[in-house]
Amino acid sequence: MSASEHPFFDLHTHGFVRVATATPRTRTADVAYNVEGILAEARKAHEQAVDLLLYPELCISSYAIDDLHLQAALLDAVEAGIETIREASEGLTPVLVVGAPLRRGGRIYNCALVIADGTLLGAVPKSYLPNYREFYEKRWFARGNACQGLWLDVNGAEVPFGTDLIFAAENLPGFTFGIEICEDFWSPVQPGTMAALAGATILLNLSASNITIGKSDERHLLSRASSSRNICAYAYSASGFGESTTDLAWDGQGMIYELGDLLVESVRFDLEPELCVVDVDTRRILNERMRMGTFNDAAEDVGRPEDSFRTIGFDHAHTPGDKGLQRPVRRFPFVPNRADKLDEDCYEAFNIQVDGLMRRIRATNTKSLVIGISGGLDSTHALIVAAKACDTLGLPRSTIRAYTMPGFATSDRTKANAWKLMEAFGTTAEEIDIRPAARQMLGDMGHPFAEGEPVHDVTFENVQAGLRTDYLFRLANHHSGFVIGTGDLSELALGWCTYGVGDQMSHYAVNSGVPKTLIQYLIRWATRTDQFDAEVDAALEDVLGTEISPELVPAAADGTIQSTESVIGPYELNDFFLHHVLRWGHSPSHVAFLAWHAWKDRDAGLWPHGFPDGGKNAYDLGTISKWLENFVKRFFQFSQFKRSALPNGPKVSSGGALSPRGDWRAPSDAVADVWLADLREKVPTGDA
Repeated sequence: MSASEHPFFDLHTHGFVRVATATPRTRTADVAYNVEGILAEARKAHEQAVDLLLYPELCISSYAIDDLHLQAALLDAVEAGIETIREASEGLTPVLVVGAPLRRGGRIYNCALVIADGTLLGAVPKSYLPNYREFYEKRWFARGNACQGLWLDVNGAEVPFGTDLIFAAENLPGFTFGIEICEDFWSPVQPGTMAALAGATILLNLSASNITIGKSDERHLLSRASSSRNICAYAYSASGFGESTTDLAWDGQGMIYELGDLLVESVRFDLEPELCVVDVDTRRILNERMRMGTFNDAAEDVGRPEDSFRTIGFDHAHTPGDKGLQRPVRRFPFVPNRADKLDEDCYEAFNIQVDGLMRRIRATNTKSLVIGISGGLDSTHALIVAAKACDTLGLPRSTIRAYTMPGFATSDRTKANAWKLMEAFGTTAEEIDIRPAARQMLGDMGHPFAEGEPVHDVTFENVQAGLRTDYLFRLANHHSGFVIGTGDLSELALGWCTYGVGDQMSHYAVNSGVPKTLIQYLIRWATRTDQFDAEVDAALEDVLGTEISPELVPAAADGTIQSTESVIGPYELNDFFLHHVLRWGHSPSHVAFLAWHAWKDRDAGLWPHGFPDGGKNAYDLGTISKWLENFVKRFFQFSQFKRSALPNGPKVSSGGALSPRGDWRAPSDAVADVWLADLREKVPTGDA
């Protein structure tokens, strides 16, 4: 078996379903032409390994044909066209969801038909028929809202018919979808909601929806809200060029959302047919439903609709193997990525911290804010937050008592940056050399370093870290203040902090909800948006250009300094791992699959706007697996006891926080065996 044939590289192994919307070639009331347009897009979708293909409303007959819907010749042609599509679908990968008018019991229904590999699986009628302004659907169609438990004869075959249908691939867990048609999702009570509560992870909307100014935004609003509220993926496909423009126009908008995130969108007003393809993560959807008890409570409140819905099972024809990943994967999931709202999102993140600190200042009636400044990223960002809090409250920045405390490995650069920052911000700045006290403590312990031996073990490191925090707490006592913590979310996840009287502890931890990648980004944002003056900006830029180091072990003979990321792995990878484990509960093998697609080459993933270093790195699967295993061990087994004793601090990102009083509650004595087994057993050792 070649590397690319390993199950790890198969989308379906990880619960992905490739969904597409189609804007087919169409001509008003020309059924044969429309059928050929539908099949042309089906064949293209097959070539792209699409699993589920959504077409517009009434695409077989055309939508804007008014009283022609009542013509027997047209309805006969539609039924013949359905048979043509059914026969041609045999051997094609995609499940086709097409729109057509169908007769039943002397009535005509606006329907969605589901066709898979030569079989017509069922038909779902439209529940809500618009009959206002430009719409007159009740003139032609009967409402389908009460159609449940029924069957329909289509070309001599009895197929399930009703709004109580959901469709599920029996060989691909998670591939379950429900259907609503156009106006259904403009209704205050969406039929799709019931399908989602019955188990559908994907909702499809076949729409005609003529275009007017601003209507595209409204469709986005409704699709996004539907995917978020129903905890699902939501695919929408509207009629395009070829519909009648007697009184209306059509833009062919297609889009797919997942849990409120826009994954893909078509080009509107395109004259040519178009497929809009993306891979939907059903595991992410199902994991979120497990977390959100409200979803399950709602299912109970409406009488558990899975008991009243009919699930139409089918065996999905798909070819295993590496099909790539057609999906935006953000390399920096904690970092704002909306170009049009970038400043707004950064402002919000920054001011969550500022607001939390201001509330603590007023609650304690403190006389001073005590903070240690190392010249590194975390203490720099905490200082920025403290300065803004003082400015907002009308307190002089001298309220901040900032201390730089050089140790045995403090570099001239970071010490100089610390002083630049403290002076530029107008703090009450002081320096305390901790080396004499550290030597005294090491000597009292009988540590060999005190006798002149170059032993730089964990004791040597933590004596320095502990002394710094001890000084800060006693200084806070001395100056009637409290200690502002500087440690960040990434360090808490990895346990990269000194427990107790160390950087794990403070009176208020302003950075505890902010991962390293977001801290870097917010500091850049502060300089880019002139939050402070030019002198401060210059100091901040120098901090951003300094390698991340705890500076606890002296530099080697060749000048090499202690590097944090050489020990615990790149923060950009660790933050990626943390987001997908903490926020979505993904297994390590699923995280590895996403990380590989995000980082396998320079242009593979998405990085934030204005993030200059976001595209420079690439990691192969072996490197990703190595650091993911390290993350799993540190996060699940070795570090929880530090998080269980966290001081207060604000949650900043929807990606989560690690407070034992909030997002993450876990035992301190757990083992990581099941996560390590998943990683080692399911992720190949070689690369694709």
